[in-house]
Amino acid sequence: MSRLAALAALVLLAACGVDGEPERPEARTPVNLSVTGTAEVGLSGGSS
Repeated sequence: MSRLAALAALVLLAACGVDGEPERPEARTPVNLSVTGTAEVGLSGGSS
């Protein structure tokens, strides 16, 4: 059982960084979002 645990730990550690050094992501450009308009909320009812 301990050999299996040691093998699992070795496999997990060996997988760390297999694709090379970490790279900083590119800077995102700001999103220019504009929302305009109107909104109305109301209640309408009639007598029956």
